[in-house]
Amino acid sequence: MNLVENTQELKQRLDREVLLRRITKRIRQSLELPEILTCAVEEVRGFLAIDRAMIYRFNTDGSGEVVAESINNNRLPSLRGLNFPADDIPQEAREMYVNLRQRTIVDVNSGLMGLSPLDSGDTGKPLTREEIRYRSVDTCHATYLRAMGVQSSVVVPILCEITEREIIDNLGISPSRTQNSKSQSELWGLLVSHHSESNRISETDLQLIQLVVDQISIAISHSNLLAQTREQAFREAKVNQVATLLHGQPTIRLKAALEATVRDLEGAGGRIYIKGKSQKIKDKNISLKGTNSEVINFPEDDLLASFELFTCGEQPNMPEWEKEIPIEQHPLWQQWAEAGFKQANEISQLTITNSQFPIINFQFPILIVGDLYKEPLFRVLVPAFQSTQIRGLLVVPLQYRQQLLGYLTIFRNEIETERLWAGRFESNIKQRLPRQSFELWRELKKGQSREWNSREIEQAKAIGNHFSMAIQQYTLYKEVQNLNINLERQVQERTSQLQQSLELAKVLRRVTDQLRSTLDLKTILQTIVREVRTLLNTDRVVIYQFIGGREGEVVVESIASIADVKRGGRGSILGVKAPENCFPEESACLYRQGRVQAINDIYQDDLAPCHREFLQSLEVRASLIVPIGTDVLLWGLLIAHECSGPRIWQSSESDLLQQLAHQAAIAIHQAELYESSQAATIAEQAKAQQLGKTLGELRQTQAQLIQTEKMSGLGQLVAGVAHEINNPVNFIYGNISHVTEYTKDLLGLLELYEQHYPEPKDEINEYTEAIDLDFLAKDLPKILDSMKMGAERIRQLVLSLRNFSRLDQADKKPVDIHEGLESTLVILQHRLKAKPDRPAIELFKEYGNLPLVECYAGLLNQVFMNIISNAIDALEMDTRDRGVRQKKVENLESATQSLIFFTPNETPAFIRIRTELIDPETAAISIIDNGQGIPQDLVSQIFNPFFTTKPVGQGTGLGLSISYQIVVEKHKGVLKCISQLGQGTEFRIEIPVH
Repeated sequence: MNLVENTQELKQRLDREVLLRRITKRIRQSLELPEILTCAVEEVRGFLAIDRAMIYRFNTDGSGEVVAESINNNRLPSLRGLNFPADDIPQEAREMYVNLRQRTIVDVNSGLMGLSPLDSGDTGKPLTREEIRYRSVDTCHATYLRAMGVQSSVVVPILCEITEREIIDNLGISPSRTQNSKSQSELWGLLVSHHSESNRISETDLQLIQLVVDQISIAISHSNLLAQTREQAFREAKVNQVATLLHGQPTIRLKAALEATVRDLEGAGGRIYIKGKSQKIKDKNISLKGTNSEVINFPEDDLLASFELFTCGEQPNMPEWEKEIPIEQHPLWQQWAEAGFKQANEISQLTITNSQFPIINFQFPILIVGDLYKEPLFRVLVPAFQSTQIRGLLVVPLQYRQQLLGYLTIFRNEIETERLWAGRFESNIKQRLPRQSFELWRELKKGQSREWNSREIEQAKAIGNHFSMAIQQYTLYKEVQNLNINLERQVQERTSQLQQSLELAKVLRRVTDQLRSTLDLKTILQTIVREVRTLLNTDRVVIYQFIGGREGEVVVESIASIADVKRGGRGSILGVKAPENCFPEESACLYRQGRVQAINDIYQDDLAPCHREFLQSLEVRASLIVPIGTDVLLWGLLIAHECSGPRIWQSSESDLLQQLAHQAAIAIHQAELYESSQAATIAEQAKAQQLGKTLGELRQTQAQLIQTEKMSGLGQLVAGVAHEINNPVNFIYGNISHVTEYTKDLLGLLELYEQHYPEPKDEINEYTEAIDLDFLAKDLPKILDSMKMGAERIRQLVLSLRNFSRLDQADKKPVDIHEGLESTLVILQHRLKAKPDRPAIELFKEYGNLPLVECYAGLLNQVFMNIISNAIDALEMDTRDRGVRQKKVENLESATQSLIFFTPNETPAFIRIRTELIDPETAAISIIDNGQGIPQDLVSQIFNPFFTTKPVGQGTGLGLSISYQIVVEKHKGVLKCISQLGQGTEFRIEIPVH
């Protein structure tokens, strides 16, 4: 009997040895992990004669997946490819799998669970004897297995030896690779056997399974090393490919290298930003390169203040208000460049040495964003990515010798993840109850981010290093090339300056010879302007001669050819005079001192408004002005005009004009001495003309003084009359309320008498009928109300007259402009009402929010009175003209009707008064009417003294002239007339607030 048992035991041992060798041989025949795992589960299932053998691999989040499986004739459902939540295997069980290498055997029918550890829990060293200790199986565990249709199971942990580097790789952090890398066991997965019936597992069977698991662990380690080696070789090949594009070609193919980098790192797009050496980027030099750029191309005019940008694939869309700058110049991006993320800083410190790729001078941290929508500091830039599928980005600083050259940025799109779960579960709630169902459940997640692993980061660093070296070399080459170009340019400019100086000297000698050959002043001046225009190649050159102090006119000119004049629209300006009071006395003093004024652009230089308007009227865009004369006498100005556009005048041009002006001054002085004897009579005539002009100015001044005195006397008279009327009116107005109250009391008393004495005496009845007591009781309150309204109207008129005269405000004081307008309108109210020959004039008031304005209130009210009165006169004349035209085309009856009533198809006459604040220091008052308007040839004359558009005898011509002086001279403001014939007239007053 013992012999038979020993023979069977020997046979079983031989079978186990054969099985172990076969399994080992099949495992070692391949380095592909799926084949190894499939072979292992098939052999284990056949050896144990069970229904299912499978390998369960743990994921990084604690959950697991069945990666290999062998089933006996479909006696149990397949679990291959299904995921199980982390809660299915408690944490304490995982720790025992790792620390004790504990195996578990469960028999559901008997309710026993066998535990067989390989290591001691106290010392952590292997046990000398392997044994199985049984205890009662946990109820939840038994229920879990029954739900799967399993009655017995065996679980053996699969442990793999991993180094410190691999541990940190799983966490997404890449440490330095040292020679003495520490290693420890990691729970890679489980070898699980399931049987639908009770099945006894002996210690020898468990030992064989453990040996198979040990072979599987070795195979997994070999497979991982092979995968790492292949991946390292693949990434090194990709880095070499990028390096070839950057260093192995005649030109640096930066765009192609960027596309290869994006493709190798499995990105959706990328960009290379190369910053200029100046931190301040000039807007005018911003140049965003498109996707067609192949070679770096710095602008030659401003290398230090420019940048380059190369892009490929999907890109963020900056908001409209930030499209002028790239995203790399955003303040948030600059903040990252200085600090970086904590994780990125750790990676930079860990990978500085002993990396699988050479990293040179890597100082700036890499910026890693796994999910940009979860980064709090990224919220400012999120709008730029919302229209794209970009979810993560990797930013590699490009640097060389501790100098930041730019950034290499790789974008990754969002991905969708799909998992098959063995039954539905709540991932955020621990499952405290056993699983009741293992029905298949598909989990689909959209908008997921893909993390950057350490190998990808190291590859990006290596590629960034190659980019940095290539960009630095090319930048140095461009700088040397630009230095050579600048040197050649300087030589050419210096040569050109010498040639120009020689030409100027020749021209100056020729002009000097011509000036000395004649004493005719006109010939001298014409020679100067002709030669200057030809030499400067400008549109027009003129000589402006001063006559009588600051006044003068253009006495000679030279303009471009007739064809150029017609094409450019520029004509002759001979005889043109400068506007009065436009150029201050200080300008003449500076010109006497030899000042040269260069105006490069009338719209950019600091010019007086009247000066700019004067040059605009002459179609001048730039000018160069040189005085002609001595320190004592300023004879005139030599002026060069550029009409086609702005022009920057050179110092050589200014020097030439100064020398010619000096020669012209000498020639003019000689010519004037020669002509002095012949010009005596002309000088006397000029004096007589000047005297007549002065006499006219005196007459004009006298007329203005008379008008001013009249208005002053009228104001005093109005104020006196208003004061005298005000006292009795106040007496009447103040007593009307008392009279009204007394009347009510008496009428009330009379009613009481009628109630208590219904039958008065005959004498009372007769007197009551005689005075018509009922009518008197009704009409007396109405009479008192009418008296009150009349007294109120008189008070308003008196107040308006006093406000209009403003005798108590002879000095400048802050006043309410609207109050003055209202006082003027009250005085003119009778003229706005309807008359037999015209309807009422409508009044529209559009008052703005004006502050108190410092002004001469009485004078300003006089301006309002003059302008509004003129507007009413214009509307009345327009109405009369319409009546005359109507009489010519209609019969007598319709003509009579048109004189009395306003024709419906004609626009009603109106006056619109608008006030507004142009700026914090200027208030504007516009008075607009819809009369016939003023012809354009008369608009420029309406402010002249004694000029009027009214019929003879109806106007003095002094109202608008005085108003102009009040606004312009007294208040330093502007009074403009804007009129179009047939559409009305607008008088616009602009005065300073302070």
